[in-house]
Amino acid sequence: MEIWPADLINAPELLDEQVWDTSAIEGRPNRMISGIRRSRLDVFRPATPNGSAVLVMPGGSYARLAIDNEGYEVARHLADHGYSAFVLTYRLPCDGWAEGADVALCDAQRAIRVIRHHAAALNLPMKKLCALGFSAGGHLCAELMIQNEAVYSPVDAADGFSAKPDLAALIYPATTMQTPYRHDGVRNNLLGPNANAACEIARSPYLHVQPDNPPTFIVHAEDDPSVPVENALLLRSSLRSVGVNCETHLFPEGGHGFGIGFAPGRSVEPWPKLLVGWLSRQCA
Repeated sequence: MEIWPADLINAPELLDEQVWDTSAIEGRPNRMISGIRRSRLDVFRPATPNGSAVLVMPGGSYARLAIDNEGYEVARHLADHGYSAFVLTYRLPCDGWAEGADVALCDAQRAIRVIRHHAAALNLPMKKLCALGFSAGGHLCAELMIQNEAVYSPVDAADGFSAKPDLAALIYPATTMQTPYRHDGVRNNLLGPNANAACEIARSPYLHVQPDNPPTFIVHAEDDPSVPVENALLLRSSLRSVGVNCETHLFPEGGHGFGIGFAPGRSVEPWPKLLVGWLSRQCA
């Protein structure tokens, strides 16, 4: 599904979408996408829909998207359990878009609205809509949670719908742009290497939570070498301080980027089952 009218997208000159496979396992792709010119949704329909949907936002340090491990494989797992899943291929702020640091959030807000707008056509009652993000996609998910205002001007009837998800799930999310716990790649690709402290504070979601933020599910591995586990703990503490329901699972090992395919055999292996259990309870 396209999420924007074609005449609204003015891609930076010379931007060239690239897809490459980093997998070392035959028959199991692990593709990355960069240079994204068209933001879009890939739709995964369950055989027996349960009436709820999940917007899946892969990570990749805001420089690329891990579209298989943190996108399509996750969507298939959710569809197997009755959830209509939508994988968002979002534009990247490091590519020089006019929207700057807001470009991915523009796409995420628009995706939520487009899903709600087309729910009837998709035969989707839309009991609940959950935003699910990994790493930089987890940062994007956190920004969706806290943002009460649109970051773009309305373009059509879809923009009459709320852009805030009913639920949020964040897997090894980057929630701070500040030292000592930030991920330098996420911070620099989002804000640029010369961003000042005020910009870092503005884009650190854990500092901006509100009592009306949706119930939240967080997963993180304590041995994550890329996004320190403190990112999860900071967000959890902030959400609890304002009374937001927050289910958190920390695992001793799993590293970073385990997604669905690299979780088996590590202590993080049960996280997809825990997510489905949480969604089932929240969507009942």
